[in-house]
Amino acid sequence: MTDIIDELEWRGLLAQTTDLDELRKALADGPVTLYCGFDPTAGSLHVGHLTQILTLARFQRAGHRPIALVGGGTGLIGDPKPTAERILNSVETIREWVQVLGKQLSAFLRFTPEGEQEQPTDAVLSNNADWLGSMSAIELLRDVGKHFSINQMLARETVKSRLDGEGMSYTEFSYVLLQSYDYVELYRRFGCTLQIGGSDQWGNITAGLDLIRRIDGNNPHGQAHALTTNLLTKSDGTKFGKTETGTVWLDPTLTTPYAFYQFWFNADDRDVVRYLKVFSFRSQEEIEDLERQTAERPAARAAQRALAEELTTLVHGAEECEKVIEASRALFGQADLSNLDAPTLGAALSEVPKAEVQGPVAELPPLVDLFAATGLVPSKSAARRAIQEGGAYLNNTKVTDVDARVAEADVLHGQYVVLRRGKRNVGGVIVTG
Repeated sequence: MTDIIDELEWRGLLAQTTDLDELRKALADGPVTLYCGFDPTAGSLHVGHLTQILTLARFQRAGHRPIALVGGGTGLIGDPKPTAERILNSVETIREWVQVLGKQLSAFLRFTPEGEQEQPTDAVLSNNADWLGSMSAIELLRDVGKHFSINQMLARETVKSRLDGEGMSYTEFSYVLLQSYDYVELYRRFGCTLQIGGSDQWGNITAGLDLIRRIDGNNPHGQAHALTTNLLTKSDGTKFGKTETGTVWLDPTLTTPYAFYQFWFNADDRDVVRYLKVFSFRSQEEIEDLERQTAERPAARAAQRALAEELTTLVHGAEECEKVIEASRALFGQADLSNLDAPTLGAALSEVPKAEVQGPVAELPPLVDLFAATGLVPSKSAARRAIQEGGAYLNNTKVTDVDARVAEADVLHGQYVVLRRGKRNVGGVIVTG
């Protein structure tokens, strides 16, 4: 697709825009400079941020210039949540998180390589602390606050929901002034005429448009626009981006590449094609082919595998993705477990039922006890039956003796033992001491 708006519509991303015809024209006449803001509310971005990050990347691939704005200033305040007041983090913490988020965002967009000439579509990484940090309270109230109606601010959905409950501090109530002023600054500094965000940001974004019109009414950079994307939901009603162990982060120390891969690989058949449209750069023809394969042979999980491999490579690199794929194959007896390094094997076992036992190895319980301890079987007698029926494996080697025990050579990297019942039920034993 050559029209970025048509592509966003086909991918199910387009939620709201201001003047769609004028926006199409501006994009056709491009390049358009656009931005999306990311507040440092944690020490890492998570998969929920990928919708906006990859939308910025789609605009860049379509010939436009993206600005990734990290909220070093707004992050000190916090966009109001619908339910409760945010906990304010220290200035030092926010500064650290700004650096982390900037580095993460840089992996998804093309910035000007060092020593090369800047191109019209090269991305910009900006920090709103550069202008908000030097603004006095008088300047904020006189130059920005004067243009905002209390009546309109009170009518905002987030404000209304909070006022019906425990209320809202003046700090969070004023957040919209800061985000709106960001748009003014980027409009002035970079000629930015489009802000994108999730559909829950529509009020903040349009407030910024109104502020531009009031402050820079002569439109020196042309008409400014707003575009929001649909918020992603899961078919089973649970929140996207969450698992039983919590949020799926982009930082590999918070969510391992293996767990990240498994999050996408385990996507519901009802969701996976929608995820491909939102998160993949595959063409319409490729995605429609994967949709056909899912309908015809769902057990093959072709769409989930394609999605998991593409996103794990994008976020963690091709080498880490290969390690994850090899670990997945090895756990289920399709590759050699001894070829996996300790971090990869440990990450893989963190996603399966496991038991922790105290060494030395010679004093470990028999295998039947370990099978039961991991939960792979309901009891020791069930473990014995699994061994007798030929369905129990130790490090992918079939166990034939019901009295078998773990040997020193069975403990991989001095701490891991992989157990399997049948073809698909994998468990782990972590040997400590």
